Amino acid sequence: MQTHDNASTTRRLGRSDLEASALGLGCWAIGGPFTMFGVPDGWGEIDDAESIRAVQRAVDLGVTFFDTADAYGTGHSERVLGQALAAHRDRVVIATKFGYTYDEDKRDLTGSDTSPAYVRRACEASLRRLGTDYIDLYQLHVGDLPAAEAAPVRDTLEELVEAGLIRAYGWSTDDASKVTVFAEGPHCVSIQHDLNLFTPASDLLAACERHSLTSINRTPLGMGLLTGKFRADSTLPADDVRANAPWQRWFKDGRPSAELLGKLESVREILRSDGRSLAQGALAWIWGTSDRTIPIPGFRTVAQVEDNAGALALGPLKPAQVAEVNALLGT
Repeated sequence: MQTHDNASTTRRLGRSDLEASALGLGCWAIGGPFTMFGVPDGWGEIDDAESIRAVQRAVDLGVTFFDTADAYGTGHSERVLGQALAAHRDRVVIATKFGYTYDEDKRDLTGSDTSPAYVRRACEASLRRLGTDYIDLYQLHVGDLPAAEAAPVRDTLEELVEAGLIRAYGWSTDDASKVTVFAEGPHCVSIQHDLNLFTPASDLLAACERHSLTSINRTPLGMGLLTGKFRADSTLPADDVRANAPWQRWFKDGRPSAELLGKLESVREILRSDGRSLAQGALAWIWGTSDRTIPIPGFRTVAQVEDNAGALALGPLKPAQVAEVNALLGT
């Protein structure tokens, strides 16, 4: 059962009084190059000045939700985002994540730590980098943490809410069975998970519905595949996470999936309805699938932000269009 206005351009976060735009921005790429156990985990070189312009342009266009993590560039994304939003702090919702350990000098992720003491230290470090007194949404970044180990993390996060350091919390996980342990906390408001045309994630959407949580959607554009800018012979640079991450299915060996490019072609006309760009159509499919969703496409340029933000005015695909896309894709 839907409990929100599906055409609305805003979302209430879970059971809280926090409200954000129905479109967010994912700030992984603006962290710049970094590695995980020595393997590239960023999106290549970036221009901090362009990143700041892009974030500020997003605010101008009505985007108020920004998702980052201490892991992105081992703190660099948080610093850039904090600088960009300094003059807009009271107008925006800042979400960041914790749980991975890192060597900031080497820009390398080294492992994970979810102990109460580490969670508190990580929170304080993120507050400093973001240049803020509080974090709106603080999310556990370690998606495969066993449920038994997640309960003490949840309790620590409740203490951080009590202390006024964070306003709410959530978990970034693709395991629907893990949702309940966090949802038992009164200030848990969201689950962040993969969701796009090729990854429908119906079990996670159902879990968010069941527990009255907001669904925050990473990879809404299939790490760029759904923008239409890739061809079968496109090649990604070696320092791009998409050329290295075995967990993602949209690119393989540095090239876009030919199968998925073919599937995208089969629904192109529907996605481009009402003058939408392909990216806007992919975002509109997400909103048409569930009114609890906040897709968070990544960006590196002002132009990408303008295209993504333009989806807000066009709203969700119609139910019949969503059904047609799903039928054509066999999802």
